[in-house]
Amino acid sequence: MSLVADLQESLDYSPLQRMRHSAAHVMAEALQEMFPVAKFALGRAVEDGFYYDCDLPRALTPVDFPEIEQRMAGIVAGRYAFVRAIWSRQQALQYFRERGQDYKVEIIEQLPQEAPGVYEGLKRLPHLCNAQDGSDWPDGLSVYRQHNFLDLCCGPHVEHTGQIGSFKILRVSGAYWRGDEQRPMLQRVFGTAWFSQEELDQYLLRLEEAQQRDHRKLGRELGLFVFSPEVGPGLPLWLPKGVMLRETLESFLRQEYLRRGYEPVMTPQIGLIDLYRTSGHWDKYREEMYPAMFVKPAPDSSAEEPRGEVYILRPMNCPHHIQIYKSELRSYRDLPLRLAEFGMVYRCEKAGELNGLWRSRAFAIDDSHIFAAPGQLDAEFIAVVEMLRYVFELLGIHGDYRARVGLRDPASSKYIGSDEEWAKAEAAIVNALEKLNFPFTKEEGEAGFYGPKLDLVFRDALGREWQLGTIQVDYNLPERFDLWYMAEDGQRHRPVMIHRAPGSIERLVALLIEHCAGSFPAWLAPVQVKVIPISDRHREYAGKVLDALKAAGVRAELDKRGERMNAKIRDAQLQKIPYMLIVGDKEAANEVVSVRLRTNENLGAMPLAEFIERIMGLLSREAGSCN
Repeated sequence: MSLVADLQESLDYSPLQRMRHSAAHVMAEALQEMFPVAKFALGRAVEDGFYYDCDLPRALTPVDFPEIEQRMAGIVAGRYAFVRAIWSRQQALQYFRERGQDYKVEIIEQLPQEAPGVYEGLKRLPHLCNAQDGSDWPDGLSVYRQHNFLDLCCGPHVEHTGQIGSFKILRVSGAYWRGDEQRPMLQRVFGTAWFSQEELDQYLLRLEEAQQRDHRKLGRELGLFVFSPEVGPGLPLWLPKGVMLRETLESFLRQEYLRRGYEPVMTPQIGLIDLYRTSGHWDKYREEMYPAMFVKPAPDSSAEEPRGEVYILRPMNCPHHIQIYKSELRSYRDLPLRLAEFGMVYRCEKAGELNGLWRSRAFAIDDSHIFAAPGQLDAEFIAVVEMLRYVFELLGIHGDYRARVGLRDPASSKYIGSDEEWAKAEAAIVNALEKLNFPFTKEEGEAGFYGPKLDLVFRDALGREWQLGTIQVDYNLPERFDLWYMAEDGQRHRPVMIHRAPGSIERLVALLIEHCAGSFPAWLAPVQVKVIPISDRHREYAGKVLDALKAAGVRAELDKRGERMNAKIRDAQLQKIPYMLIVGDKEAANEVVSVRLRTNENLGAMPLAEFIERIMGLLSREAGSCN
């Protein structure tokens, strides 16, 4: 990381992050003691801990973690001061070259030669800077030493190692240097640190619970989806139960959109590259798009050489929806036009950033684009926010989310469009939220490249935050694609676009799995009822029960295995099936079923017709709680 970027991070460090940053340096020193030839890349504090990327002579395993922690404890007990100095670029290069620290040398060589105001920023932070003036900037570099470890670092740190609280090494993973798959693979060593042992213990309990709720683990156990190395990383394969879950979720969302005036569309999963050049996506994100395909048609004898067309797998749907808007002349009477699609998209995510369904390479975006007259913008934006809040409530996300308005980073050049258009778009989002009396925060640098956006950030059952709904106001793509409509004054006017996406279906499924720990509400569960005959002679009556359930529209299965009844009940509970119907001699004789819940609560016997009426009443209500 450059000194400029490192300084920007340091400005935002909380006391807890400062302590964790210091713990990262202590961990690096412990690794240096274990492996004197270790090379260090980058380390920093993160949301729930810290990490350091290292080049070590062998792969670490969990067996090594106690030794790392023991060495760290010794350094902490020494209460060694964190001492900062300003070195010249040449002095720093010589020091790290002599010690074979190639990654530090590369960082120094790539530091900016000019960074106006950065040294002044350092002087305003007394905990960072001991220098009295900036006369040696931009040649002056910041280094920190504690005990026997010196690092290129801008800080901040605690005063001494004794101020580092309770810590634990958690895991090690691979990380490409600079995130480049063509560069060396390093070992990323993760740890966490807290002010007290009690806080650490509470975090480890939450972490254990999170591992039990991990959607990748539950996805396999519940038979929802798998990943295959033969197909490729980041490409989920959906199993029958997973498809049922997806289709139930999509059907619910589709019905809600139709009720609110959205029109369903379907567009191709490839497109000509020029489509994305016009939108600006190709210039901004080509590294995240899959390589272009060159399709060469049969030679044309009238042409000097064969002609060809370049296509790419689409990484987003908006350019396709724009072409639907342009497919016919539009009048003010046609607006607002609301187009919706569950469209598959493909993005070439780096291997180290893949994370199950949270971040995959192929996913379906629950995507809508609204084309509106400028005067309709406020009402449409408010309606979208209200719809997303309604949907989240029905899915069991009961107000556990916050609003974040993403604005431009004034220092970045990645954005397109005029200042006037950006100001109008930002004002539209803020005005809508104020009318809704919806609290929000503003965050620079979180906007899309063609417009500001509103993100709804959800807090799950473990207190973790995930971005779900995104609503973006866009004046720029209508300009780039020359969109217009005939207004009441008989003149052509530009529409404004609203990009609305609660996220991908994959991410929504991952969130629901982890939030509900796989125990979906009955209306969403892939299998709602498991019919369990006590023995083989009860299969006939169990089959009649199954047929009656299916005739009523209940998703039910019959356990035909020769296992003992208790084993069947246990397996159904492990599969998180909401209801189990136990049938034996008494049930068959009286045409009743014994009802048991996945929580092991026994509701006793009831007539089959009464159970069907009961469950249909439950399913007909749009219940969203994860009970």
